[in-house]
Amino acid sequence: MKRRSPRGLNPDEKDLWERVAKTTSPLDGRDIRPAFVPPKQKKPTQKPAETKAIAPFEIGSGAGVTVPGHSLAPSVRAAVGAAPLRMDQKAFGRMKRGKLKPEGRIDLHGMRLDEAHGALNAFIHASHARGRRLVLVITGKGRISSDHGPIPVRAGLLRHQVPDWLTRPPLSALVLQVSQAHQRHGGGGAYYVYLRRT
Repeated sequence: MKRRSPRGLNPDEKDLWERVAKTTSPLDGRDIRPAFVPPKQKKPTQKPAETKAIAPFEIGSGAGVTVPGHSLAPSVRAAVGAAPLRMDQKAFGRMKRGKLKPEGRIDLHGMRLDEAHGALNAFIHASHARGRRLVLVITGKGRISSDHGPIPVRAGLLRHQVPDWLTRPPLSALVLQVSQAHQRHGGGGAYYVYLRRT
């Protein structure tokens, strides 16, 4: 087997070896001579690359935009308010100010989600069949639960779920506009539902 010739030390390695050798002392009865004699180095033809100093930094400084808090979904008011206007603007303004009187109402307080969904479907279909245009759906604002489990639960499940039900089939074919009710009709715990013409 052919033996490889030693590659020698580069200037950095040689410097390091000399610094280490200076810090040692010989064992008793031994003379001081280098244990390793490095071979002569050829002069480098190129200059070694200059090292650049690392600029100071903070962790996360390059991220830019900070992440908002733990808001999992927009508020009910923002979600309902962001819906496009599909009804007459004057009528919508009067409805938002509480000037239009609802022709029917349903109160979903105290119902479980499955009960409330069925009752809401029946009420909207019956109101549309009777030719009503504006109805009031009362959900209540909801209680803050004392259960602090690992998964956060929003207060007012019905208040969050009803607008979603009204904008999905089969009710979306009957509903023209959903808006939060005026304070005199329940405020944040109720919705105006403006129905399409029959």
